[in-house]
Amino acid sequence: MSFFQVEGLVKRFGALLATDHVSFTVQPGEIHALIGPNGAGKSTLVNLVSGLMPPDAGRVLLDGQDLTRLPMHARVRAGLSRCFQITSIFREATVRDNLLLAAQAHAGSSFGLLHDRRHERPLAETAQSLAERVGLAADQHRVAGTLPHGAQRKLDVALALAANPKLLLLDEPMAGMGPEDSERMTELIRQLQRDMAILLIEHDMKAVFALADRISVLVYGKVLLSGDVDAIRGNPQVQAVYLGTEEPAGAPA
Repeated sequence: MSFFQVEGLVKRFGALLATDHVSFTVQPGEIHALIGPNGAGKSTLVNLVSGLMPPDAGRVLLDGQDLTRLPMHARVRAGLSRCFQITSIFREATVRDNLLLAAQAHAGSSFGLLHDRRHERPLAETAQSLAERVGLAADQHRVAGTLPHGAQRKLDVALALAANPKLLLLDEPMAGMGPEDSERMTELIRQLQRDMAILLIEHDMKAVFALADRISVLVYGKVLLSGDVDAIRGNPQVQAVYLGTEEPAGAPA
């Protein structure tokens, strides 16, 4: 059995089959990238995997546990953390308070006790460790909403890391970034791979090819093919999908 398995996921919206019996796996310590053109069904698939919406059929399993009917918060407890395409930080709070809130949440503490717990050593140590891990140690007293976009994305990753995930789901972490920020995020993801498996959804193909161990190509809600970087980069069907030279097999008329 694979470490993470998606088996035959199906999602319909009326007559639209948005996710068409999608299956793939992620192995321990692997970065598995999911790519596809706009409208391929990536967002729906990510929502099914993370528990934001239920599937009509199929299963999601992590480390032998069936997550299919679990809500999102229960999947986080089981070891699946997600970073959203749009940052989910507390923009009016400092970086440190963002991290303390995340540490509290996953330690089972009440959000209302933040003021009293700022100086508690375990929470403070966790917040410091998270800040250092993503390269924000020097920015902890800045208001999160004033950070540059790339730093806000790093903070978003840190909030997901507070759950100590077994599998980290990164939904377009390079979105809106320039080349320098993309390179920094690529390096951060590479470092995170030492401690967890990663499911990466990304349009930045340079980053995908630099990071991924395996890639699955999603088109019209189906997995067109899966393989390593060389197999995907040189595949004529993938080139057709991205360059628009022809319709892939099975495309609707």
